[in-house]
Amino acid sequence: MIKFGTGGWRAVIGDEFTKENIQILSRAIADKMKEEGVKSEGIVLGYDRRFLSKEAMQWAGQVFAAQGIKASLINQSVPTPLVMFYVMKHRLHYGMMITASHNPAIYNGIKVFTYGGRDADERQTMEIEAYIEDVTDIPVEEMAYSKAKEAGLIEEIYPLNEYLDNIITAVDMNAIRRRHLRIALDPMYGVSETSLKTILLTARCDVAAINGRHDTLFGGKLPAPNADTLRSLQLYVLERHCDIGLATDGDADRIGVIDDEGRFLHPNDIMVLLYFYLVRYKGWKGPVVRNICTTHVLDREAAAFGEVCYEVPVGFKHISAKMQATDAVIGGESSGGLTVRGHIHGKDGIYAAALLVEMISVTGKKLSELYRDVQEEFGKVYMEERSYKFTDEKKESIYKILLEDKELPELPCEIDRVSYLDGCKVYFKNGGWISARFSGTEPLLRIFCEMDRRADAANICEIFEKYLEIFTGA
Repeated sequence: MIKFGTGGWRAVIGDEFTKENIQILSRAIADKMKEEGVKSEGIVLGYDRRFLSKEAMQWAGQVFAAQGIKASLINQSVPTPLVMFYVMKHRLHYGMMITASHNPAIYNGIKVFTYGGRDADERQTMEIEAYIEDVTDIPVEEMAYSKAKEAGLIEEIYPLNEYLDNIITAVDMNAIRRRHLRIALDPMYGVSETSLKTILLTARCDVAAINGRHDTLFGGKLPAPNADTLRSLQLYVLERHCDIGLATDGDADRIGVIDDEGRFLHPNDIMVLLYFYLVRYKGWKGPVVRNICTTHVLDREAAAFGEVCYEVPVGFKHISAKMQATDAVIGGESSGGLTVRGHIHGKDGIYAAALLVEMISVTGKKLSELYRDVQEEFGKVYMEERSYKFTDEKKESIYKILLEDKELPELPCEIDRVSYLDGCKVYFKNGGWISARFSGTEPLLRIFCEMDRRADAANICEIFEKYLEIFTGA
């Protein structure tokens, strides 16, 4: 029942996300740590604001304590990247974060991090799943929380300052101080407000936040920063004449941005802007890494800079691995996650927000101006994104058509090549592309299409819809 996807293990609360399963997973990791000889290092655990997150962290900690493994529990809800940073800085082999990231409120889950603060890769998650199969002693042994604290096997910590100090040291705070920026924040009822306010107020910005209270239902909306969920932030930016609006998803590893003109900047645009800034203004050199569903404008930028853009499957573990292998400047995905060379090996919405504020401070330009500068130099493209629900039978049918028989509909553009690196991706000779893949975190088929004209992108998506007999919202 416990299977890892591209972003850890996620499940519906009360269905598969249960105390028993949380403890089984924890016991499996404890057994793995003992067999690998890293038991003495201990493990760090964090949690977000979702329903049962804190309790799940404590249940996990009690299992580790029963196995003689010290569990350092972060005693307040925190951003996921903080836990990754802690694993990296303190050279731990394992860390866990209780979160379902941007999934709907009925979900919760667990992300596992490994040495260097990285997301556990496929090999590691397969090994954890194998250990899970060997956990047969149910209910799993646990140590009473108070007893574990007395024995020193559970320690409550709050390492927020060292994480924030790392970001403050990495960005040009003096440049930000000189601009006296007005910034609006939307943590989407998640965990980023304290972190972002601390950084931005330290840089003398005028900061105001909306949707900051603790709400396990996330205001009735999906806790993902996209054009539909950030309407209130757009209005706030326009009404208060803010320089930028910044939003993060439920666990603050993804970012959403509203520019000074109230325009929602797609995560693709954010990636393009930051790569442009780091190379053109800061003089960094190196390639860029994107996943298969992220804009090819990054390829144009890289070519103009005499660099390479590397394409990897969906899942940030692939991005961080390729970044390390190629010493890339930046890596990210169209869903809003990115990281930069020298920071953690995972996506971080807090650091990305700070870097965007640095960008408009150092350049002295409004975000809308920088956006137009990049479009004028590298061109404008349009991406159509669609998601489809399916039955088990329908999934089998789609899988057979696209990935086994490798059949495609008749398309209006000449095909350059087709890749099955992750799902099915068709590259057109005109530079456009379309990708269809099953989500690794939700029961959805996702289709992305990027073309020079919006109508063309929509048309090609509709051709796929009719061919596969799928419908949005079905």
